[in-house]
Amino acid sequence: MEIGIRELRDGLSAHLAQVRQGNTVTVTDHGRPIARIVPIDRPTRLEQLRAEGRVRPARRRKMPAPEPVPASGSVSDLVDEQRR
Repeated sequence: MEIGIRELRDGLSAHLAQVRQGNTVTVTDHGRPIARIVPIDRPTRLEQLRAEGRVRPARRRKMPAPEPVPASGSVSDLVDEQRR
């Protein structure tokens, strides 16, 4: 079911009742989808893919970004310097 922002605001209780019944509500802004309201007990797409074995969690944690290198001047100057 697709509804506009104004329609959602004016009939929020009715639309949330639809979600409680298991329906998904897509919110549009000038006809373009911007949000989706889904029942809380329904698994997300990622959870579905994990359950199917099609994706798996990362084996290790993401490494933190390195510390910035102190430099003076603009990026263009630094790139120019490296090209010499």
